[in-house]
Amino acid sequence: MKYERFEDLPCWKAAMDLALRIHALTRDRFFAQPGDLCDQIRSAALSVSNNIAEGFERGSTAELLSFLYIARGSAGEVRSMLHFIDRSPDAAHLAPQIPSLKSLAESCSRQIRAWADSLQDSDIKGQRHLNTKSRAAYQQNRRAVAFQQRVARSLHEAHPEIFPPPEEDREI
Repeated sequence: MKYERFEDLPCWKAAMDLALRIHALTRDRFFAQPGDLCDQIRSAALSVSNNIAEGFERGSTAELLSFLYIARGSAGEVRSMLHFIDRSPDAAHLAPQIPSLKSLAESCSRQIRAWADSLQDSDIKGQRHLNTKSRAAYQQNRRAVAFQQRVARSLHEAHPEIFPPPEEDREI
């Protein structure tokens, strides 16, 4: 599926949910004590969605990947602080909320990683680099590969003793 806006991305939606839930958590009295834990965890949580958005809007795959890894790092930072809160005796009353927040932060991280992995394997350099000619060439190449796969599959089905299964059908 092709996304036109970062607001439609599932990983951005999850990251926004994480930021909102962290913001609600930090309204608790535990975060009123001196120190910057409240600001730090709020900033890190909001950084996840903000970096997804900024990378998406940049227009190049290389920049998007950079911002996705920053977002993933921020999700890890949130998880780390949640571990600290979970281990703090003064925050024992928050313990029931922490596992679902850690799980959400981890889910964000996994989604971002999966997207980044798929982008690294892509031939597309990003919107900024696409023009009518390069779009047409990319689409033609995709059609050619799909055609070759259909032919290979048909040949294998007709003569399996001669033609090996197509690459995507082989067991590893």
